[in-house]
Amino acid sequence: MLAELKEQLRAGSAEEYLSRLFEKIEKSSLNAFTTLARESALKHARDFDKKPSQGLLAGVPIAIKECISTKGIETNCSSRILRGYIPPYDAHVIERLKAEGAIIMGKTNMDEFAMGTSTETSCFGPTKNPWDPGCVPGGSSGGSAACVAAHEAPCSLGSDTGGSVRCPASFCGIVGLKPTYGLVSRFGLVAYANSLEQIGPLTHTVEDTALLLEIISGHDRRDSTSAEKGSYLPGLKDGVSGLKIGIPKEYFGEAVGEGVDERVEKAVWDAVSVLEGLGARWQEVSLPHTRFALAAYYVIAMSEASSNLARFDGLRYGLRQGEDRDWHTTFSEIRSLGFGPEVKRRILLGTYALSAGYYGRYYLKALKVRTLIKDDFLRAFKNVDLLASPTMPIPAFRIGERINDPLSLYMADVFTVPINLAGVPAISVPCGFAGHLPVGLQLMGPHFGEATVLRAAHAYEAATPFHEAKPEVV
Repeated sequence: MLAELKEQLRAGSAEEYLSRLFEKIEKSSLNAFTTLARESALKHARDFDKKPSQGLLAGVPIAIKECISTKGIETNCSSRILRGYIPPYDAHVIERLKAEGAIIMGKTNMDEFAMGTSTETSCFGPTKNPWDPGCVPGGSSGGSAACVAAHEAPCSLGSDTGGSVRCPASFCGIVGLKPTYGLVSRFGLVAYANSLEQIGPLTHTVEDTALLLEIISGHDRRDSTSAEKGSYLPGLKDGVSGLKIGIPKEYFGEAVGEGVDERVEKAVWDAVSVLEGLGARWQEVSLPHTRFALAAYYVIAMSEASSNLARFDGLRYGLRQGEDRDWHTTFSEIRSLGFGPEVKRRILLGTYALSAGYYGRYYLKALKVRTLIKDDFLRAFKNVDLLASPTMPIPAFRIGERINDPLSLYMADVFTVPINLAGVPAISVPCGFAGHLPVGLQLMGPHFGEATVLRAAHAYEAATPFHEAKPEVV
């Protein structure tokens, strides 16, 4: 789709196409965007129309999640404490996109500092799901997913710390990829939990996701964890014949959490049957430490957040309130006013887990559990090529339904957080509906196994119609 759009823009007018998108966004009630880079985007579009460039995304607009630094465009993480902050530099992924001719059209709404599963904790208010405006779009990259699903942008970037790309991809009926940890540089990504998060694409098709991954992946000397990239487009259409797919028994039925919605489970098993019909084989596998994943994840993520968010004090940039008093009082007042309830909750819990007397009891123990979970995946991938499961145990829920029950929100991440703890890649692709709401199939691969994950996802997509469905809002 993106390759075809690029050629259409080359033959037509990038400025007219972008203007239509901006007009649609301004009329939209989804609240998917926080900032539109109208002037700079239209200027780049006019320049492209005068002299088309040759990049992989030449002339193509892309939406960017609020927590990814964009030079000259406000980057506030949907938090009051960073309102007005305009970065003097681009994130590595933005540099890569610009080098390939992409046009940054604006920033998308998100859960504050990427802490959430519903995009309800944003200081800009909640984003709505294009399939049902009364439902959440998922989180924390809800704006990035909603704008693509509603065709307000042809593609977008999100970030995934515990499912924040895959969850909204599933809830909004599009494709979302969490790459192997280190495959995409985190330089310029406002840190939430450094050891868990990755930037990933949100698109309409698997081929578009592979194209974006080709662009944004690869080594960056400014990120000591970044790795060399592979090649994702050449073997995309090779099919799944002979692939062995593992079905983790802990990801179905009532083995963990509150159980899987029957409609979701049926859609995923139907998807496994499609893959089997295409030549793949499946077998049951076990990831026995899955039941500890949520607890370990939230201890680690909140501990890292407590450390990372200490830098936001309003003294150098962002929120500043009234007259300054002594440092301690000013610092406390700014953070009290600037952070929302969920961010405060996670900072407090993380600080507690790291405090003297509790560090070994909580944080170190969580790190040991993380190793056990990673070992589960390593053992499984000795016998199978991929793993398959629901992306989310439930379809999108109603706005306001869970926001006052943090534990129920955390429980919704039960099938996504193990992947971040293990550092392996995973993709969510549309595989059906629960009523009128989309359901996502999650395919997981071994470390740096993106080519196989994308190949299987593409084969499934080509054999099913679900990626072609459009919400009524379109």
